[in-house]
Amino acid sequence: MPEDLQKSLRLPPFLWNILLGCAALLAGLIIKYLLAVFLKFTARKVTDYSLVRSIVFRLGKPINYFLPLLLFNMALPLMELPSRSLNFLSRVTEIGLIITFGFTLTGLVKVFEDYMYHQYDLKKEDNLRERKLRTQLQFVRKLAVSTIMVLTLCAVLLSFDNLRKIGAGLLTGVGVGGIIVGFAAQRSLGNFLAGMQIAFTQPIRIDDVLVVEGEWGRVEEITLTYVVLGIWDQRKLILPINYFIEKPFQNWTRTGSAILGTAFIYLDYTAPFDALRLEFDRLLKDQPLWDGRVKVMQVTDIKERVIEVRFLVSANSSGKAFDLRCYIRERMISFIQQNHPYCLPKTQVEIKSS
Repeated sequence: MPEDLQKSLRLPPFLWNILLGCAALLAGLIIKYLLAVFLKFTARKVTDYSLVRSIVFRLGKPINYFLPLLLFNMALPLMELPSRSLNFLSRVTEIGLIITFGFTLTGLVKVFEDYMYHQYDLKKEDNLRERKLRTQLQFVRKLAVSTIMVLTLCAVLLSFDNLRKIGAGLLTGVGVGGIIVGFAAQRSLGNFLAGMQIAFTQPIRIDDVLVVEGEWGRVEEITLTYVVLGIWDQRKLILPINYFIEKPFQNWTRTGSAILGTAFIYLDYTAPFDALRLEFDRLLKDQPLWDGRVKVMQVTDIKERVIEVRFLVSANSSGKAFDLRCYIRERMISFIQQNHPYCLPKTQVEIKSS
């Protein structure tokens, strides 16, 4: 049928090949455009997350190249080309299809990640389950993308007969090369294994609150080699992933986001404890930062000149606990200044006349 069309149009082979190739590429772009329009139309009323929108965003660029190359590959047998030129075009198209298919698979992995991120949102108060899954998902995504890229590269190399022969000739050196690479990559392999251990045993998770090297912050990113900790003042603390296997650190959200907080005030021995306790209860009664679990005022220490009063409170998250501690300190000090200023710390001097 295509040959009959060529004869009826009386086109030279060179022009026929150009028209056929351009038609195949253009048809691929048109099909991709129609698919994108249809998918965007189906997701036009969605304001938050949309699986269709994620597919368009993640797979748009790879499909831009994959579909035209696929149709061009289907049109190659219809072209009138010398066998050498046909083999060259077929090889180039095959490599292009392998590469674009690899990027398409990578896009599918990211579409799945977007879907899981939507299903397990970190914005809720008690997000322990979400943090567990996101930590594992982030590691699995990076591992899957790395595997796809390596397999894509292998598929491209295996498409060349000469490279197959070179690879067979190098097999004799695999033993020595493996030992050399093993020693050279020992550190990287250790980081990789540490990353796997952290992803599945989870001493830390995404959005965990940690105290590391004297710094308080949240885990923002876990890679195969390092962990990014966002400090409260917007600095970033970068730590090697082996740190969390080999050294101690504090994890305030290991089993949940709820936490206890303390506020210390130092007063004179004349402090009225009953009045302080009543004011403490009043402050927490309608305070939204307090979760209602723990509310304790105790004298935890006595020193030579002052006593130590501890206010123990609970909150749903470390951020709320910090704000609640500041609130208790400020309001209790203000109450003491206004109603019982005599019990503030002071130095007493007794002068005796001889």
